[in-house]
Amino acid sequence: MEHTKDLSPGISAIVFLLLAGLLYLCVWSPSNPLLPFHEPNGSPKNYTGVEFLVKDELDLALEEASMPNKTVIIAVVNRAYVEQSVNAETTMLDLFLESFWVGEDTRALLEHLLLVTVDQTAYDRCMFNRLHCYRLVTEAVDFGEEKVYMSRDFVKMMWRRTLFLLDVLRRGYSFIFTDADVMWLRNPFAKLSLNGTEDIQISVDKFYGDPRPEHNLVNTGFYHIRSNNRTISLFEKWYSLNNSTWKKEQDVLIDLLRQGIVTQLHLRVRFLETRHFSGFCEDSRDVSSVTTVHANCCRHINAKVRDLTAVLRDWKRFKAAVTKHPNAAGNITMSFGWSPHSGCWNSWKPQH
Repeated sequence: MEHTKDLSPGISAIVFLLLAGLLYLCVWSPSNPLLPFHEPNGSPKNYTGVEFLVKDELDLALEEASMPNKTVIIAVVNRAYVEQSVNAETTMLDLFLESFWVGEDTRALLEHLLLVTVDQTAYDRCMFNRLHCYRLVTEAVDFGEEKVYMSRDFVKMMWRRTLFLLDVLRRGYSFIFTDADVMWLRNPFAKLSLNGTEDIQISVDKFYGDPRPEHNLVNTGFYHIRSNNRTISLFEKWYSLNNSTWKKEQDVLIDLLRQGIVTQLHLRVRFLETRHFSGFCEDSRDVSSVTTVHANCCRHINAKVRDLTAVLRDWKRFKAAVTKHPNAAGNITMSFGWSPHSGCWNSWKPQH
């Protein structure tokens, strides 16, 4: 017998209202014990439904690129770094990726590289290369063209990068930040302290062997940083100074180091030797230990592409010679020398 057919419309309405009320108590009510408990903080919560943790595009990109210990490798590129100019044989991005291919124990690291692109062309090229890609959008700003070193747009782009990296730290990710004009010849993790004692390990233009922060010219083109309250506080203080001066972010960080920020925040900082983490400002003289080569002390992208092409050529010739003549590896290493960085040296001359 179907009893529901015997119920009057009034009773049916009452039953419906009772069920609706029960559903509200079980699902929509903020006092529902099945929902996460929130401590009161003086401001009323706006409960419009069940709260779920929604991951945004950056969360997903970081998660996909991350190592098991929540460490990623981050590089930022724009259109000028991914498009080949008429006078260049290749692009900066192609050289950067090639260094992972020809480096020692570096190919697998590409799985943990997050390429942050500041324009659509760079993003499309990143996706074409099947990398982990994230599109960093900045309203009403075009970061696609080459930003000449120390131009106003260059300074703006460096500060936007700093804000983005602060966001990454706040999300709990540690990272190696690397400029795309850094050639990865060996796995840098082998030369970094990974026991958790260092908050920041950062490259320098010249290495003097002095551990005091105020005596080092740091270079923000390559560094490893752990996510913790100290490093987040450093980045917050650092970024807060971007409107007080038209200095680039690297110079402001140097000022903070000289003013005692390391002591104030109880930071543990290590300055990386140019023997391992070198650049055009100061070449590594030990090819058996060199890990990265940075095209610093250089003004234009075309000059960097030219001289970094020579770096990879020198590296491949060295590796081929050692492979062919293993018994003479010592002599080959001793006689090795980098090609002159003539393109970058000339980039500082007045343009006619």
